[in-house]
Amino acid sequence: MKYLLMHRETVVLELDMDPESGYIRKTGKLHAPEHLPVGIPIHRGTADQAAVNTWWLSRSIPASRTGLREALAVLQLPESGALLSRSLGFSLSDQYWIKPEHSAFAWKDMNYFTHPFSEEIGDILLGSKKRPLVLDFHSPDITSEGNLQKRWKILNGRRCLLKGGSRPFFQQPLNEVIVSRIMDRLSIPHVTYQVIWDRTQPFSVCEDFITPETELVTAWRILQTQKKENSISWYQHYVNCCLALGIKDVVHALDQMLVTDYLIANEDRHLNNFGMVRSAETLAWLGAAPIYDSGSSLGYDSLTSQITPNQDVPCKPFKMHHRNQILLVRDYSWIDFERLAGLEEEIRSILTAGNASDYIDSARVSAITYSVAGRIDNLKRLALSASDPTQIRDNVLEDLEEDTAAEYLTIE
Repeated sequence: MKYLLMHRETVVLELDMDPESGYIRKTGKLHAPEHLPVGIPIHRGTADQAAVNTWWLSRSIPASRTGLREALAVLQLPESGALLSRSLGFSLSDQYWIKPEHSAFAWKDMNYFTHPFSEEIGDILLGSKKRPLVLDFHSPDITSEGNLQKRWKILNGRRCLLKGGSRPFFQQPLNEVIVSRIMDRLSIPHVTYQVIWDRTQPFSVCEDFITPETELVTAWRILQTQKKENSISWYQHYVNCCLALGIKDVVHALDQMLVTDYLIANEDRHLNNFGMVRSAETLAWLGAAPIYDSGSSLGYDSLTSQITPNQDVPCKPFKMHHRNQILLVRDYSWIDFERLAGLEEEIRSILTAGNASDYIDSARVSAITYSVAGRIDNLKRLALSASDPTQIRDNVLEDLEEDTAAEYLTIE
């Protein structure tokens, strides 16, 4: 079936797609190369078909999503890629979509930022076994990434993402609130999270930080804009790509993210949950995206006995362990450690609110607060010992492997 890849109202690329799998069989005429998704190469005036396919299919719900198999059974579909063509790929993260050839569809009449959307898909993804006789596939839940159960809802006129946790502690939604409070104290730009309880389980709630005029471009997409040399680390390659695109203040934004992830022992800051924001109209870069999606932290799935301040937690996106990744920070002078005073009690109040005690006992609460306090002390020592903050330790041998980075496309 013939489609047009659209960027808002701009025709970008002609496509021949199998609507049942979402697979792009052929790319045709390239109308607006500057509007192609960031990182897709052009060869002799033609968009790289494999790269377009990778980008397009990465918009679908990953196979690892909790409850996806059951949801597809209810929807009577073989795979999540089949949802993409039915929803036309509309998203609340960017302004791309596909338009059936010769149709009269228009972005201004269909986008999720200014128009309502179906909640039926979200209901099914969260476990509803009821399939309506007439199913409305016009839903941003079809293009939401990640392994945890989640859905979009319009709350008080605002587009909000609700995301659950995983057994046995259901800790990730509570962690999002804790991380928000830490970044509040350190004046780090971030998405603000709250927790709601539904059938005794917590869900984090945050408002969409993307608007009808902007879009998120993930670090993974930015990394595709240049060929990486083997002698250069993933960190330096990302910085180089950003600088080549004309994006400013990259290093400071990375310092803030790496410090935050160290304090919370974040295990899953992968290349698709941070990046840059640009104007969807002018394509001008607006700067680093606010920090978001930090729930896989604070020993969220570890035994209580394993949660300690000196635990060498594995991490992403640049190094394999936090002990190496924190050494990438170039400047600590912006950190006001006095503003972190009393943080332990604030964490304790979050982990004991609502029905949290059903999943998180007092010993676990104490372990988490003690771990954060210890990491703050560790960070103070690092800041004091950084004699020349411009000289970072960036050993390529400690980098994540390239194939590990590539897995983010299918994992998250």
